[in-house]
Amino acid sequence: MAELRKDPIVERWVIVSRERGKRPYDFSFEKDIIKEKKDCPLCEGNEFMTPPEVFSYRKDGTKPNTPGWQIRVVPNKYPALKTEGILHKERRGIYDMMNGIGTHEVIIETPNHIEDIFSLEQGCVEKVILTYRERMIELTKDPRFKYVLIFKNRGREAGASLNHSHSQLIATPVIPKRVKEEIEGAERYFTLERRCVFCDIIAQELDSKERLLWKDDNFISFCPFASRFPYEMWIIPIRHSCDFKQITPDEIKSLASMLKKTIRSLNKIFPNIPYNYIIHTSPARSDLRYFHWHLEIMPRLTKIAGFEWGTGFYINYMTPEEAAEHLRQKE
Repeated sequence: MAELRKDPIVERWVIVSRERGKRPYDFSFEKDIIKEKKDCPLCEGNEFMTPPEVFSYRKDGTKPNTPGWQIRVVPNKYPALKTEGILHKERRGIYDMMNGIGTHEVIIETPNHIEDIFSLEQGCVEKVILTYRERMIELTKDPRFKYVLIFKNRGREAGASLNHSHSQLIATPVIPKRVKEEIEGAERYFTLERRCVFCDIIAQELDSKERLLWKDDNFISFCPFASRFPYEMWIIPIRHSCDFKQITPDEIKSLASMLKKTIRSLNKIFPNIPYNYIIHTSPARSDLRYFHWHLEIMPRLTKIAGFEWGTGFYINYMTPEEAAEHLRQKE
């Protein structure tokens, strides 16, 4: 079983997971990932190569763990955290730790080998987002889980060991430090200004248009003012909401379109670019009026090196204004 260990200096939790070390590509400098459909556990017809599915969108009359699905969710074969067990916290001197209770799932976005989110049909991407919401709703019912993170790794440099289009979900018994920092920053701003900092960002980006990529009635996408990475992009709902689970049917359609458009524009500049995206939402069973859920897209064009690790500063060689101009030209 994995363990969670807390750094007593910066209060960051670390997952120590021997299970993850069993993945075939860990501790390897080989660049190849699975390319053949017959070897890919995420392809239709290879359902026997994954753990049994926990959720799916299927054609009528088809049975679980057989062909005929459009979206399929399975437990990760090499999970960072495991669902089974009772959460147990322990203190060893100045150190805090707990057993690795959580959930780690793979959302297979298409039965077709390879592809990417931007190349899927609009309706397929809407189902992917619906799946995110449904799994988040289900998992936040478990009182052991305090946070559910949806994320996507595309390309080996971004952490993917399979190039079949998929995303992942990890439910944790603690609130991640990065999310906690955002929540605390949003609360400080709200205390001072009596307004949501994310709503003010939306207003300023719509007003200046320097970093704005696209907008519709429900979302804007833009390159953030203090971008950490070249071509970093955020997608934020215009309607104030702290909780991704509260996304409406109209917003699902808009987000699917915006996500396709944003990733496609990036891919036109850098074909097959590795990237990550994450959804930051409020913690489970919370209603934070000062927080605002959002999706962050981080292209992997540069590497984090000693200066970044040692200081927490990021060095970005391109202004977000230049990046936004390039991306707008590609749509």
